[in-house]
Amino acid sequence: MELSLFLSMLGFLWVAAITPGPNNMLLTASGANFGFLRTIPLMIGIMIGMQVMLLMVAFGVGGLILLYPSLHLVLKIAGSLYLLWLAWKIATSSYEKLETDQAPDAPMPFWQGGLLQLINPKAWLMALGAVASFSLAGDAYRHSVMAISVGMFLVNLVSGVIWMGFGAMIGRILRSRRAWKIFNLAMGLLTAACVLLIWY
Repeated sequence: MELSLFLSMLGFLWVAAITPGPNNMLLTASGANFGFLRTIPLMIGIMIGMQVMLLMVAFGVGGLILLYPSLHLVLKIAGSLYLLWLAWKIATSSYEKLETDQAPDAPMPFWQGGLLQLINPKAWLMALGAVASFSLAGDAYRHSVMAISVGMFLVNLVSGVIWMGFGAMIGRILRSRRAWKIFNLAMGLLTAACVLLIWY
């Protein structure tokens, strides 16, 4: 995978990982209520669940791509359209109050973080979008999936640490409607910019 494509993929994965969603809300609430160290098992479970999902998507779709190389172009077009749709949805998303005040009895265990990915639509779309848009056809497919896996691991680790480590602070910042709009507009523009690099 060329550096420009890898960086574009990182940009897409970063936007998908850092924007508010079920995983990040859970890490924020757990970090705020139980502290950084007690939330680490939950983050590890989420990250393992994401890797398993990525491999399921990659090698389910990958088998078809190896049999029908022209399918890769179709997936690339579909992935680009999805990224543009995602960019629009992020940039225009309405204000949502981040709730970190209601503490559960105990942190969510490791295994529940992994299983959460099976019912997390944002996680499925992240894996599907990454494989459809950034995998390479032919013999390079497996190597590109490994690069996507590494990229997903890195962005999930960094964004997870940010959301749980600074959960309370980020929650306060994004309680402002203005900050929420600016944040989402910036994330939407970054997502749309990733499409340009897919084709070069």
